[in-house]
Amino acid sequence: MRIFAVLASCLLLGGCALGPNYKRPVVQTPAQYRQPLPSSAQAEKASLSDVAWSSLFGDEVITTLVKTALAHNHDVEAASERVLEARAQLGITRSQLAPQITASGSFEAARSSSIGSFNFIPADTNLATSYTQAGLNLSWELDVWGRIRRLSESARAQYLAQEEARHAVISSLIADVITTYLTMRELDLELEIARKTKDVAENGLKLTNLRKERGVSTGLDVRQAEQLLYTATAQIAATERAITETENSLNVLLGQNPSEVPRGRSLIELGAPSAVPAGLPSDLLERRPDIRQAEQTLIAANAQIGAAKALFFPQISLTGLLGVQSRALGDLFSGPARNQDISPAGVLPIFNAGQLRNNLRLAQAQTREAVANYRKTIQVAFQEVSSSLTDYQKNREQRSQEELLVKALQETDRLSTLRYKGGLDSYLQVLDAERNEFSGELTLAQLRKNELLSIVELYRALGGGWQNP
Repeated sequence: MRIFAVLASCLLLGGCALGPNYKRPVVQTPAQYRQPLPSSAQAEKASLSDVAWSSLFGDEVITTLVKTALAHNHDVEAASERVLEARAQLGITRSQLAPQITASGSFEAARSSSIGSFNFIPADTNLATSYTQAGLNLSWELDVWGRIRRLSESARAQYLAQEEARHAVISSLIADVITTYLTMRELDLELEIARKTKDVAENGLKLTNLRKERGVSTGLDVRQAEQLLYTATAQIAATERAITETENSLNVLLGQNPSEVPRGRSLIELGAPSAVPAGLPSDLLERRPDIRQAEQTLIAANAQIGAAKALFFPQISLTGLLGVQSRALGDLFSGPARNQDISPAGVLPIFNAGQLRNNLRLAQAQTREAVANYRKTIQVAFQEVSSSLTDYQKNREQRSQEELLVKALQETDRLSTLRYKGGLDSYLQVLDAERNEFSGELTLAQLRKNELLSIVELYRALGGGWQNP
């Protein structure tokens, strides 16, 4: 009974743990994001990240591609395994709180020499002996100062940090798949524009050759007409190469070998959401998985301070043995064969050349580093959201102005063609108009893509995607 009383007292003493308990660092968050929007719109609590990624553009092909990537992407698979690794490490650390019990058994036989060092032993004495023993061994470090509990707290935070890292991988993967798909659809649109320009150039070249045969045009007009044709054909080859490379990149995200990628709605049909609210900046601390991961890393580092402080105090352990020992195997489980041993022990560091002190300094410095990384992660998140909001608004404005420019270029091309056919201008004016229109349409396609990509980037910056995969 006395032994159990001692054990109970030790467990009660272990109710406290050395080291500072975690407190979230104070972080100054802005009242609103910096963005080119009216202040009334900036105060909305709703966030674009609350929208399910499948509803972002409402394209079934995008939804299918993202689901395929989430199921087969190797980065997500590796991140999931890292979570399991951290969970197993947490279990290993927690197991040190409990007694370690092992079973052992042995048989020993020995015979001493009758003519050895013991010269007084009679000649006929049997010096052979053997015995068998079996038992249970107990080993238990009493966590009086909370060292193991702090290590368990650190391991749990590291496990949660890996879970948040997996969420970040999922969020980035969703954004990468949609971004790559939109890039591919923009290249498809460029290819369509280039092929249309090629057809126009071929018709223009035929007309110029016909006018030359009739003596209306010159050889210079023919060469100028060929320029637009060759520009378009070169653009077709370059765009087809880019499409193949983009498809291959997308297949890597999908966890597949290179192959063709199905298409859904065209880039023009993929409209932006009616509203892109950013929410409150203070909510970003709970939405972004990288911020949550940085905080869990900080919690893990903070717990290591307590574990380092506990090493300054005695480490108390308890070892014990409960077993049987007998010369005859038949008497092994009889009453007289029983043996037991309980051995409490304590180890107090006296001199270690500053090892423990520097170990504590290391843990404290790592915690301060984790605080700095946590605050920087938050500031980077604010910067990414603000930049994404600006990109979206300015890309939208630029795309709107480019649409007006393309309409003006199309009208210029029409009028130049009429004047050329009427003999008022040379083919150079027509060529300039068609080249400008070609370039303007390609630029408009890129701006349409950039506008949609800025929405995807804003969605990722706000921490969207991982909550509702």
